[in-house]
Amino acid sequence: MKEKSIKLKRVESILRELIPEALSTLSDEMLKGLCVTEVECSRGKYDAVIYLDKSFLNEEEQKYVLSRLRKVHKYIEDYCMQAEGWYRCPKMSFKFDDSLEKKNRMDYLFSKIEKELKNG
Repeated sequence: MKEKSIKLKRVESILRELIPEALSTLSDEMLKGLCVTEVECSRGKYDAVIYLDKSFLNEEEQKYVLSRLRKVHKYIEDYCMQAEGWYRCPKMSFKFDDSLEKKNRMDYLFSKIEKELKNG
């Protein structure tokens, strides 16, 4: 896999900081408290996938948050453009981050295997 360019990493880092700022200016309390875990920009910086922490949200709240974010994504993009003085901003799409759950599941499985090996 090819290493990401420094410019691309910089854009991702800036977006990781600016998106929570933009969310905090909204009137919706559920959106204000969202935590951005990761940002992945496409190579040409035309698209960005924003991964959000879903630790404190149930299924219904997750659906609500994603539908609200689809409605306000243009505001967030405009906020980022103004804050950085960019001519354009990557088109944002939002997803919930499953990596923590996967990591916890793997840790659980490894500890279970370790216990079985000690007992067996």
